[in-house]
Amino acid sequence: MDIASLVGIIFCFVMLAYGVVSSAGLGGLHEYGDLPSIIITLGGSVFATLTSVSLPNFIGGLKSITLIFKAPKLNTAEMIQKIIELSNIARKEGLLSLEEAASDMEEPFLKKGILLIVDGTDPDLVRAIMETELVSIEGRHKTRIGFWETWGSMGPAWGMIGTLVGLVDMLYHMDNVEALGPSMAVALITTLYGSVLANWICGPVAAKLKADNDEEMMMKEVMIEGLLSIQAGENPRVIEEKLKSFLAPKDRESTDQEAGGEE
Repeated sequence: MDIASLVGIIFCFVMLAYGVVSSAGLGGLHEYGDLPSIIITLGGSVFATLTSVSLPNFIGGLKSITLIFKAPKLNTAEMIQKIIELSNIARKEGLLSLEEAASDMEEPFLKKGILLIVDGTDPDLVRAIMETELVSIEGRHKTRIGFWETWGSMGPAWGMIGTLVGLVDMLYHMDNVEALGPSMAVALITTLYGSVLANWICGPVAAKLKADNDEEMMMKEVMIEGLLSIQAGENPRVIEEKLKSFLAPKDRESTDQEAGGEE
């Protein structure tokens, strides 16, 4: 589990709760709860988002929130180490020996590339097939990210709609001076709900999915370059130096210590 996302969501709620309690006190918590405002903001934003996507994508978008809590099985540095190991095997025993190594792999993208190489597929075709799948994977990821971005934009918008509804009602009852303050407060609560929805849930989830997508895309690009280099018969040390260019300088040093190509 990625503890950072869970801690972030929990402490965002803690900060909000602290702000409410410190200003209104425990006895004033009920002032921040208004059912019609919740229905307008949450219901309006949900159904507006549903209008903008298909039902399967809507359901898939909701389910994708679980992805932010999953820690990646491999990072790019570990994948480079794995590819260097494969390059050493191929250099010593030939490309056909990679088929046995592929049988134990859990990463389907890497496994697919290895099997294409073992089958003697032309390098240009291997790149074309894997890059096509890469584009398809990223497209699915962007659909999920777009769901949260759309919902995040709808939340404040529907919060403002609720505020305008409340203000219209308040202006129609200007003769009741004592009710103006509470009516204004209720009108503004919908804006609060919309902002909380966008900045506590939707925005952070979209940002995390983007970061995970970027990491996965880079790792798969490493796989493509690494496998094509193995197929071309390049020296494992050369392959290692080539793939390390994907890493930040501080990560390259750790890769040097933990793994290295053999001559």
